[in-house]
Amino acid sequence: MPSAKVLESKKAKVEAITEQLKNAAAGVIVDYKGISVADDTKLRKELREAGVVYYVEKNSMLRFALRNVGLEGLENVLEGTTAIALSNDDQTAPARILGKYIEGADDKSTFSMKAGFIGTEIYDAQGVLALSKIPSREVLLAQLVGSLQGPMQKLAATLQAVADKQSEGDVA
Repeated sequence: MPSAKVLESKKAKVEAITEQLKNAAAGVIVDYKGISVADDTKLRKELREAGVVYYVEKNSMLRFALRNVGLEGLENVLEGTTAIALSNDDQTAPARILGKYIEGADDKSTFSMKAGFIGTEIYDAQGVLALSKIPSREVLLAQLVGSLQGPMQKLAATLQAVADKQSEGDVA
């Protein structure tokens, strides 16, 4: 039987994880087995720069915290080595960055995505992999502006041609 001090420490840890999960817009749970220290350091740096919190956590602590926030559907993947990546802002950042790492990893690597969530929507490994293909918000906005800009330029050129033709007609 654990002492009261140890039990209180564990409860505080679960509360901290629960709070992080409540504030997270999205998260991805991964099996971090097979990643080298150098790759892990590089991956953590990239995640940190994107505003993603990434850490290794005990399955039992994570299980209690997931129950506290209503994400019980993720409990079935909590086996083996587990790390979690959480983002408070960008819903696709954790999946996108981890997916990019997995695609670039060598064949020997066993690093893999287990599952993930956006809000209260739970995704399996395949769903998270599909999310990893979605570009960032900034890229999507740039694509939208680019697609709107083409027709607007054509309209402006057409209006300018009409105006030029009318001014030629007025001069003659």
